[in-house]
Amino acid sequence: MPPKKKHPDHHDADLAIKLYDLRREAVMRESRTAVVARFLPASWDDVLAVTKPEHPLNAAFRQCSTYWEMVYSMARHGVMHGEFMMESSGEGLLLFTRIEPWLDQYRQHIGNPLAFRNAEWVAKETDLGRLIAERFRKRVQAHLAAAKAAQG
Repeated sequence: MPPKKKHPDHHDADLAIKLYDLRREAVMRESRTAVVARFLPASWDDVLAVTKPEHPLNAAFRQCSTYWEMVYSMARHGVMHGEFMMESSGEGLLLFTRIEPWLDQYRQHIGNPLAFRNAEWVAKETDLGRLIAERFRKRVQAHLAAAKAAQG
């Protein structure tokens, strides 16, 4: 693994702006909105459902998950300073923490042991990523508890 960048520089700032611009693209914005608002898995079956091509959120889920994996790979590989990146790119960890309870099953189901590997890395290896992921995990746990209570 390449060494982490010690300090962000103007290249990191340029990449952050470009990544922000990509998030503003119309289809990407629509996908992000859909995933954040409607992908709220309460069970493995909910996660499994979104992997099916006919699921209404399938395309948005794939677009968002691959976008955030691309973004987080830049930190994991030392292309971009990880802490600097996480100051403006925490949203992807919401998707990661929503799928995290079933991550092993998901990886096995899609046949890709590396799925969400970069999101997992920033959630564990950057200080800000750990903080953001923990905050999102609390939200996910509250959602799961509410879903369980609603079932009786």
